[in-house]
Amino acid sequence: MHKESVIIDDLIKQIIEKKLLPGAKLPSENELADIYDVPRITVRNALTKLEERSYIYSVQGKGRYLKEKSIPIQLPLTGKTSFTEKMEKLGYDLNTINISCEKINFDPKIYEVLKASEMDTVYQVGRLRLINDEPIAIHYSYVSEANFPKIGDDGSSILSMFAYYREQGIQQFSSRKTFLSVTFPTSKEQQLLACKSMVPLIVVESDCIDADSQSVLEHTKILYRSDKFKYDITIDDL
Repeated sequence: MHKESVIIDDLIKQIIEKKLLPGAKLPSENELADIYDVPRITVRNALTKLEERSYIYSVQGKGRYLKEKSIPIQLPLTGKTSFTEKMEKLGYDLNTINISCEKINFDPKIYEVLKASEMDTVYQVGRLRLINDEPIAIHYSYVSEANFPKIGDDGSSILSMFAYYREQGIQQFSSRKTFLSVTFPTSKEQQLLACKSMVPLIVVESDCIDADSQSVLEHTKILYRSDKFKYDITIDDL
């Protein structure tokens, strides 16, 4: 096995076995080079990869540290209430920032879900979610202008889509078919989520439905950071 991989595997094993505790300072590059009997550059490459995967982080002039203990967060997959309402009910210190409201290019999947024609305009409304001032997720809501004619003007100020729908007279919500997958962040998403390129993101996709008319209000895509948080996945009764 490549010596770099040996170092990575051994340090990860120590983290799993709690021989290295959250917040602990790692030995210096020189010390690790002596421990593993390898050149310093080999140690540096191994540590760089661990940092890219968000196991450790660097403090300039001080060294490298094991990341802090993950914050436990409940991740509801379906339900009748908004993300904002769920997080506030659970007592999390949630902050939401609107980051975008823009027209999207034709996407067959999204347009089909929204029952929009190719000539219709669909907007993507993006919000960044922070808990304890740590970015946790990016929420993208895809909404047809045919259903909400003012979404282009209103979208840049929306923090909660459910609150917006209630302003339009829709009071009861449901969802259908939630899909989970994993991806890696784009450069823009790295900046928004304050994470490295190799940090996996949990992708949750679903549709929000007007419970009374059963019409689709939006297609939702949420990107959750996987490195700072420990998710307790729950499914609400509808």
